Amino acid sequence: MFKKWQGLLLVTPSILLVVVFVYGLIGQNIATSFERSSTKTFAGNERVVAPGGFENYTSLLADQRYQDSLWNLLVLTAVFVGGTMLFGLIWAILLEKGVKGEGFFRSVYLFPMAVSFIASGTVWKWLLSPGIGDNQAIGLNRLLIMMGMPELQSRWWSDPGAFSMAAMAMPAVWQLSGYVMALFLAGFRGISEDQREAARMDGAGEWQIYRHVLFPQLSPIALSALIIIGHMSMKTFDLIYAIAGQNNVVADVPATLMWVQLFQQKNAPQAAANATILLLIVALVVIPYLVYTNKTEKDMR
Repeated sequence: MFKKWQGLLLVTPSILLVVVFVYGLIGQNIATSFERSSTKTFAGNERVVAPGGFENYTSLLADQRYQDSLWNLLVLTAVFVGGTMLFGLIWAILLEKGVKGEGFFRSVYLFPMAVSFIASGTVWKWLLSPGIGDNQAIGLNRLLIMMGMPELQSRWWSDPGAFSMAAMAMPAVWQLSGYVMALFLAGFRGISEDQREAARMDGAGEWQIYRHVLFPQLSPIALSALIIIGHMSMKTFDLIYAIAGQNNVVADVPATLMWVQLFQQKNAPQAAANATILLLIVALVVIPYLVYTNKTEKDMR
């Protein structure tokens, strides 16, 4: 009888921790998002900060700054995901050819992943310095001047518009392209050489082998990488905080705006509503993927 329940007893502490510190805190956050909040003015009058109920959500969605942060998140995610997938695939293709010094290049490509976003953000803040001209330019702008291309100087993340968030994604692409490369490289190495030889005997060129033999078998890996990188970009906080600071309207995303709402505006219900919406956005990406992988595993049994 004890052996029957032994497995459950072993995982019970983990289950309790997950229930309390994951789902319990999610529930508390959702409850906070519906609360009413107010402050006292100098005249002693009450000023409503959060009206309570679903009005917390409607007022947040109607806020122009929050709408801008959602647009920034969309641009950041598109460039982040697209860049990491592209460079990761290119590096994997180059390395799977069996180049000399493959171990060295693998280490070079993977090393940025070992650096925290705060540390890399501090370095990239200097590289993407918005100063322009001989007297102010440093980082990449100084390099462009030294290379005789001063017209390519940019204010990077400090300029309003989509380009600022695309520039903000550059450090993230640099940091996680190696991770995607490792996934694709493992996928390439998992495909037997016999399939390539059979395709060559049928007259297929190298590009046709990749397109019709290798790439279709990498689609599950590509989907996994897409989901992992996508949900990481949606929750990005530390990189943007390190580069643009804690209250930079130009580089706002929901995660950094949440910090402002909670610690500067003292508006916990609005910050909780922001967190709940962000959770729903991530869930819309992750849950279909989990359903798909679970169905795929069942079909393979």
